Amino acid sequence: MMKEGPLVGTVIDTPWGLQHVTNHYLQARAELTAAGSPFAVVEAEVGGVMMKTYAAVPPTMRVVWENASAGFADQLYVVYEDEHYTYAEIAGDVRSLAHYLHSVQGVREGDRVAVAMRNFPEWVTAYWAVVSLGAAVVGMNAWWTPPEMAYGLSDSAPKVLIADGERMERVLPILDGLREKAPLHVLTVRSTGALPSDAARWEDVVLRDAAPATLPDAVIDTDDDACIFYTSGTTGFPKGAQLTHRGSVANIFNIAFMQHAVSLADAKAIAAGDLAPPTTPPAPPPARTINLLTTPLFHVTAHNCGLQPTTLAGGCVVLMRKWDAGRALELIEREQITNMSGVPIMSRELLLHPDFATRDTTSLRALSGGGAPVPPDMVSKIDGALKNGVPTTGYGLTETCGIITANTARNYLSKPMSCGPIVPVLDAKLVDAEGNDLAPGADVVGEIHVKGAVVVKGYLNKPEATADAIRAGWFATGDIARIDDEGFVYIVDRAKDMVLRGGENVYCSEVEAAIYGLDAVAEAAVFSIPDERLGEDVAAAIVVRPGMSLTTEELRAHLAPLIASYKIPGSVMFLTEPLPRNASGKFLKRDLRTQMLADK
Repeated sequence: MMKEGPLVGTVIDTPWGLQHVTNHYLQARAELTAAGSPFAVVEAEVGGVMMKTYAAVPPTMRVVWENASAGFADQLYVVYEDEHYTYAEIAGDVRSLAHYLHSVQGVREGDRVAVAMRNFPEWVTAYWAVVSLGAAVVGMNAWWTPPEMAYGLSDSAPKVLIADGERMERVLPILDGLREKAPLHVLTVRSTGALPSDAARWEDVVLRDAAPATLPDAVIDTDDDACIFYTSGTTGFPKGAQLTHRGSVANIFNIAFMQHAVSLADAKAIAAGDLAPPTTPPAPPPARTINLLTTPLFHVTAHNCGLQPTTLAGGCVVLMRKWDAGRALELIEREQITNMSGVPIMSRELLLHPDFATRDTTSLRALSGGGAPVPPDMVSKIDGALKNGVPTTGYGLTETCGIITANTARNYLSKPMSCGPIVPVLDAKLVDAEGNDLAPGADVVGEIHVKGAVVVKGYLNKPEATADAIRAGWFATGDIARIDDEGFVYIVDRAKDMVLRGGENVYCSEVEAAIYGLDAVAEAAVFSIPDERLGEDVAAAIVVRPGMSLTTEELRAHLAPLIASYKIPGSVMFLTEPLPRNASGKFLKRDLRTQMLADK
């Protein structure tokens, strides 16, 4: 049974239970994508390949911004710590910056502008200004070292780099070398350090009150690049994925569609008598979305799945200087946050924080996790902890401009191991290790491939990598999955993250999910280590909650009835500090493997 909430009542205790309500969801999807509906799906030729897209989407991100900034001018748009900006104020900055880039720096359609900074409001301004010119934003990883930044800037060849003070310190030693290859203008944000004589400071060129009334003219094609995001590959240099206007807009509609489908399914279930109306009045729906973005804007999770859909809906984005669960709870209470998304460990840290019980979290309608498998215990824990909210999750990649699937509310409680059904503008299939398509079936496991409007154009300057990843429009995700009879996807593991132990496949996410069943576990990461006899063995790094204890023997006793013996970690490392993470919050398993091997 599910608690009553703003979106749902109580599931009728019938033989169908939650499963029967899922049928209403599938019917709702069919209605919403039918001809004449706001989410009608059609076929379009993209790059010579026929694929699914939405019939009624705006053609470019510039149109998205122009509609939002005009329609919600007086609404609060961006909050950063104690700074608050309306749509009109950010729009003035966007116009001012766009004219500076266009008139002074000569940025035109097809050019690139790199952005390297924390989640400052200037990131948001820079994005809308650049894409409105028909140029592409190059999202630089803010954690990159000088050699990594040199690689990204050389590979993308931007005309302008917009960087905050911390990133400028890393760029200055390599700037002359970069400029030997191509001109590069530097515009600094929130920086007081010394600069080259030809560099400019944000406050000197972005003049809101003097901004022209309109954006510069630009001719933008829907399949032009809107953004270049660099993937964090496991080997070699990262690849610059080319996210188009078509793909970015389609992703926004995918997110909106998945939310509408759940609401319509609830209405259908109530009308059919499979879902009882709430016995007590639910909390009134929020007037607008207020979205706490906890991951970096140089990743699609915060950018394409947070900033962009919130902007289209006229909502507000709340930015943090860095992730801190206690600070997040303060902001949730102060700003009346309705949505928070991040990697799954952030939700766990939020619920485990000692301030959770004393902070007002009743405004939260959705607490989501993505970018890594969500341990199934978190689904019910989030549902039980939020008075008016529901757990949500999504699965996607940089190469799909955002989500491939989404799961929320009752569907998620019914299928807590699933990341949800495929979005409407993607076809999906499973492929075996030899590249053969697998026949559909609930127990069939293979690499998931997808085709549709949100798949990126390719990898910048890497035709071979593009051809290897995208074939006839089908993108190979590198993720091992199964798809049930109702179309719900279950990610088993990353193909390259799987442990091959003595010829048996061990999927790290399955083992992690079992470990998280222990209350004493705060963080857990499972990975492979070399083994002379087995080839690879299963290893785990665990952080125990303060005031609690856990031994290797207790861990193995807990796992024994849950997973096969060959999946139980042969090596366990207990740590007192949080596990190392990358910029998007994912655990750095390579670092943990190195540490464990060094300690052996």
